[in-house]
Amino acid sequence: MSHFNENAKWRYATKKFDTSKKVSAEDLATLKEAIRLSASSFGLQLYKVIIVVNPEVRAKLQEASWGQTQVTEASHLLVFANQTIATAADVDAYINNAIATRNLPQGALDGFGDYMKGAISNIPEEVKPIWNAKQTYIALSNLLNAAAELKIDVTPMEGFVPAKYNEILGLDKLNLNASLVAPIGYRHEEDATQHYAKVRKSNEELFITI
Repeated sequence: MSHFNENAKWRYATKKFDTSKKVSAEDLATLKEAIRLSASSFGLQLYKVIIVVNPEVRAKLQEASWGQTQVTEASHLLVFANQTIATAADVDAYINNAIATRNLPQGALDGFGDYMKGAISNIPEEVKPIWNAKQTYIALSNLLNAAAELKIDVTPMEGFVPAKYNEILGLDKLNLNASLVAPIGYRHEEDATQHYAKVRKSNEELFITI
């Protein structure tokens, strides 16, 4: 079995974190880099990741998370927040970054930039936040896999009230919307869930070859 699959079997949605254990600055930097390197549509990365360590803020967020204790017990709380808009300025920023990163002459990517702007402009305004939110799920998958490699636990959560998160973290003012929450840290030895067999569909149930 591959090392990747072994890690996938090891990880689970942790229900109780050990509050005495903290993710090191070095490991946190590794996780941040894994998120940064995630794939996204057009490579635009139309989201932010808020790392919440302030205990008072996290207590407020717990109330907006149906009381789930992982929000306050974990070492760090990551909140993935998608942009609520997508504009030509986002494309321009990406093109300028690509030119600088790849040492290209100005204008080399104008055609691609125009194509991207056209594609985005054709997305209905009410759909753009949904499109942006989907990108955060890709970034979350990178976090899950990188964390499992480091034997760091993650609890991916949709069980929270986005509007309350937006209010508490001031995301509305930044044209951001909380889409996913991911407490990270280390499982508590009393968390019985870690001993449960992983339940998944069989290959025959899951895959269709045409």
